Amino acid sequence: MRREAARRKTSDAAIVREAVDLWLRSHGHSGHLSERWERALRVVGAFSSGRSDISREHDREFAEASRS
Repeated sequence: MRREAARRKTSDAAIVREAVDLWLRSHGHSGHLSERWERALRVVGAFSSGRSDISREHDREFAEASRS
């Protein structure tokens, strides 16, 4: 995945999103997502934390945020 992302000059997350989208389409799920789900998907990747380690550290970050 990382090699493909580097080759395409994109993020690992973009490759994962593309793979999930292709899987959903191949299993007959295109056009069947609820409006709420589609709205949620539109914001994926739209914001930046400014950190390069967040994909590796998300569980720890979430646990810390949940304690607050």
